[in-house]
Amino acid sequence: MKLFISADIEGTTGITLWDETNHGHARYPYFQEQMTREVAAACLGAMDAGCDDILIKDAHDSACNLIPSMLPEEARVFRGWGCDIMSMMAGLEPGYDGVIFTGYHSGAGMDTNPLSHTMNTRNNYVRINDMIAPELMINSLTAAYLGVPVRLVTGDKGLCEWMNAVNPNIETVAVSEGRGRGSISIHPNKAVRLIREAACRAMRKDAAACMFPLPEHFKVEISFKDHYRARCAYPGLVQTGPATVAYEADDWMEVLRMMDFVL
Repeated sequence: MKLFISADIEGTTGITLWDETNHGHARYPYFQEQMTREVAAACLGAMDAGCDDILIKDAHDSACNLIPSMLPEEARVFRGWGCDIMSMMAGLEPGYDGVIFTGYHSGAGMDTNPLSHTMNTRNNYVRINDMIAPELMINSLTAAYLGVPVRLVTGDKGLCEWMNAVNPNIETVAVSEGRGRGSISIHPNKAVRLIREAACRAMRKDAAACMFPLPEHFKVEISFKDHYRARCAYPGLVQTGPATVAYEADDWMEVLRMMDFVL
């Protein structure tokens, strides 16, 4: 079986502050290691279920966060950015047996992670078909477009509950719960254990039951924190307010192309 893992960091066990997510800060190395431990646990759980081909996309900031020597030898790591519209899903292709998202976080407009944001910190929210769209939604739609099921999501409780509401067949592991500017996390070792167990269960599930729903039409609304960002000359993009824009398309790849340019 072939598995794709997209690894972010703001939903890693214990993270509460931006400094903990960024290279060069004293707190970062600890959480860099925990991020890697959680990705490794997802790999090992998938391998327990028979997975023998794993591609990991390091998908946070510089995209050079994971510590390769801490990962199983069976895994390949895509470090850095591919400079294509797939972004956090770069490298995924049709034919994979599943996607696992580790360290994912609530989106802009959600109050369930102190670091809630969508792609960057410059927008108030991104909506797709009138639903607040975290990065998890954007990337799950990419997986669905390519015909790949979503097997597991790990991150904050609010995001896991969001995914449970969309498709309860997709496994989730909530490692933290946002409380205003703070968060309550489980023990990091427990998180690693739960992630490995969930990944094994997830890879043994029926693939069709784990597909993220793919609409036939997409209506996107973006609200920027700075009004001038709404003055964006992209074909088909309409400014609907001082700081908001809207875009519609039938093809998800066209939506990704727009967001790559606009966000």
